[in-house]
Amino acid sequence: MRASHLVATFGGVGNIPTAPGTWGSLAALPAAWVLHAIGGAWLVVIAIPVAYLAGIWATRQEAAATGLHDPQHVVIDEVAGQWVALLPVLIGADHAGVDVLALWPGWIAAFVGFRLFDIWKPGPVGWADRRDDAVGVMLDDIVAGVMAALLVVALAAAYHGWIMQG
Repeated sequence: MRASHLVATFGGVGNIPTAPGTWGSLAALPAAWVLHAIGGAWLVVIAIPVAYLAGIWATRQEAAATGLHDPQHVVIDEVAGQWVALLPVLIGADHAGVDVLALWPGWIAAFVGFRLFDIWKPGPVGWADRRDDAVGVMLDDIVAGVMAALLVVALAAAYHGWIMQG
């Protein structure tokens, strides 16, 4: 098996025939938890550009091998974007000194928000997707991750600021 295929499919997850993007996003969750357990939020911060750059390389290789601009089995983009969406939860756990899994509503919000923005492709997500190259394949998910991260922050602020105080 090609190394690019292993990277692109996040170890084979992208080979699941039904909804590979959703499976890639789901696989990103335990991977983020492991990275966080090893090195805190900073290790995930470092892993994001590594996944992004490796994803550009792997996507180019897979596109050349398949003749498709954005092969369905490429899910490293979802992994990188999902990690971006999780950053407020991971940083929040580190800052508060709590177990990252205690913030499980944030994990759900990050997952649902990321999938929503990745599928819907509003504004800048759609712009990045229309690039029609490996950078666009990766970038639209990073942008969707940023939008989902902002949603997570807004939901956390609403919960902690208004609901818990009110």
